[in-house]
Amino acid sequence: MRILYNLLTYVLLIPYTIYWLLRALVNDSYRHRLAQRFGFAYQRLEPSLWVHAVSVGEVVAAAPLIRALLERYPQHPLLLTTVTPTGAARAQSLFGDAIAHAYIPFETPDAVNRFFRRAQPKIAMIMETEIWPNLYHGCGTRRIPLVLVSARISPRSVNSYRKLLPLFRETLSHGIVIAAQSEADAERFISLGASEQRTRVTGNIKFDTELPPDLLARGQALRRKVMGERPVWIAASTHDGEEELVLQAHRQLLAKHPNLLLILVPRHPQRFPAVRSLIEKSEFEYVARTSGDACKASTSVYFGDTMGEVTLFYAASDIAFVAGSLTPIGGHNMLEPAALGVPVLTGPYVFNAQEIADRFVAEEACRMVQDTDGLVAEVDRLLRHPNEARALGENGRQILEKNRGALLRLLGLIEPLIAAD
Repeated sequence: MRILYNLLTYVLLIPYTIYWLLRALVNDSYRHRLAQRFGFAYQRLEPSLWVHAVSVGEVVAAAPLIRALLERYPQHPLLLTTVTPTGAARAQSLFGDAIAHAYIPFETPDAVNRFFRRAQPKIAMIMETEIWPNLYHGCGTRRIPLVLVSARISPRSVNSYRKLLPLFRETLSHGIVIAAQSEADAERFISLGASEQRTRVTGNIKFDTELPPDLLARGQALRRKVMGERPVWIAASTHDGEEELVLQAHRQLLAKHPNLLLILVPRHPQRFPAVRSLIEKSEFEYVARTSGDACKASTSVYFGDTMGEVTLFYAASDIAFVAGSLTPIGGHNMLEPAALGVPVLTGPYVFNAQEIADRFVAEEACRMVQDTDGLVAEVDRLLRHPNEARALGENGRQILEKNRGALLRLLGLIEPLIAAD
């Protein structure tokens, strides 16, 4: 099965190359270290602690682990790989020169071998659901311990993986340690061929998120300086199709709360121009974050056209709608606003973090809305009932506090693997 998979990677190499070259023409950030996509131009690191996180969400989730590794193992360089430039940008903003960053290569055996020759990882830690057969095989043949961190497989993904079961059984058989988010995730991995002895339930390290201690104060200072004394709600990490729905909701809310301000923050920076155009076409008066201007009384939308400031905007808001959930993207991290005690709203598409969403809804720490009308109704309700909003936010903060500890359990698994020769 792996031979067929390798043949497929070479067949796909041409369209893959064309895809990345086209992306590089449209978006300058995709030109950055383009050779690494094909296994070239890696910095030599020996022996490194390697963490892989696909994009922004996974980089943020991995942050507590990376900080702990830097503190505990200063003698080893830490390599963080991502797929997306936005993930690279967030890594730079969080860690600067304390880590080495690289882009993960495409799955051809040659590119993977070149990566391993330069990175020389002592251990590999892959965030969440990333399954890379050749990278996993490379770890196995080189006897590099591999840990799947906060590993999860959604019920809807299992059937897809089962169609390639021989490949995944081989991939998961190379001594991989699975640090699963939940018992259900552990059972799904075992059903795909993972070892029961090496599959542990450690929890989700996202619950160990540590926001800067001054974040709430900085958010409130931003609010006083830029937004004034008015109610504020945020739609964070929005995707194509969602901004229009959010702006429709905001228009209806303004009829009930004329001084309400919306902070609108798209997920991907390459979409900033399109979202700006949409705001202008919707005829909302707005202020862009990059302008440095303060909102006027007539300003309806504050446009978050910067990277790495979503948590700051959460800290400046009364209500947080976590997007990627009104359209079938799968939702984004609702733990960041919860950590600040901000009441959370989400749409129905939360399969990327279904168990967290279910717990938040069940324990009255989040309200799930089905559409624009539902979003309007819930924002309106929480604005009219501030005690209810505070209770919702406090419930979220309590869930976060009660579920911390996954990081320590994970480090307990990793420590003997790093210590072993």
